[in-house]
Amino acid sequence: MNRLIFLLVLAVASSTAVAAPTSAPVRAEIDVLLTNLQASGCEFSRNGAWYSGAEAKVHLLRKLEYLEGKSTLRSTEQFIELAASSSSFTGQSYQVKCGNTPPVKSQQWLTRELASIRSLSSGGKP
Repeated sequence: MNRLIFLLVLAVASSTAVAAPTSAPVRAEIDVLLTNLQASGCEFSRNGAWYSGAEAKVHLLRKLEYLEGKSTLRSTEQFIELAASSSSFTGQSYQVKCGNTPPVKSQQWLTRELASIRSLSSGGKP
C-alpha cells in the first residue's frame, strides 16, 4: 500500500513540473524591446482599440508572465510570436502605428526593433 501511495505521489509531482524561468539574456532582450515600445510614441492596437506604448507594455508583460508560468521561452522571437503578435482571445493581429505612418502588424514592428537592438548591442556588426 505504501508503494502505491509513493507511486501516486511521484506521478502527480512529475505531471505538475514547473517551467524553468526564461534565461536572463532573453528576458533582458524582451525588457529592452518593451521599453522601446513604451518610449517610441507609437500606439498599439489590440482587439480594435488603440493604446499607448506604456499600456501595451503592461499588457504584454502580463502575457509574458502567463507564458512563463506555462513553459520556458527559448527566445525573444518566441515571445513575439506567442505573446506579442495577436490576441489569445480573438486571434486578431496586434498592430503598431507610429505618427502618420500606416499601422503595421506588431510582429513586423517588434521583429524590426529586435534587429535594431541586437545590432546596437553588437556594436553595429552583423
